[in-house]
Amino acid sequence: MGDILRIHPDRRPSREPEPLWREVLGRRLRDTRRRRGARLVDVAARAGLSPQYLSEIERGRKEPSSEMIAAVCGALNIDLVRLLGGISADLTRRPTSSTSRVATLPPAGGAGGATLLAA
Repeated sequence: MGDILRIHPDRRPSREPEPLWREVLGRRLRDTRRRRGARLVDVAARAGLSPQYLSEIERGRKEPSSEMIAAVCGALNIDLVRLLGGISADLTRRPTSSTSRVATLPPAGGAGGATLLAA
């Protein structure tokens, strides 16, 4: 077989994990709803969703379909394109280049080294 690569805890990159799209979407929807002073149950009713499902969307637990997102946007009276543009801007502000996601591992067993690329 091959050599075992050991990752030393002190050499791991110290970066927060990148947010998931559904988390950023949920955070933006919740912030918009709260800024407008709307109750979750009222927005859910106008969108045709259960309050539980809307809550899960807002907490980033569910990844809703485009139809569900459009329904919530309609219930909040916000533009879908503007919402999606804001989400895109939030996600691209974070460093995502492949060079920032490379960690060099120390040699295992003494000979050579290895590079671990994050997918």
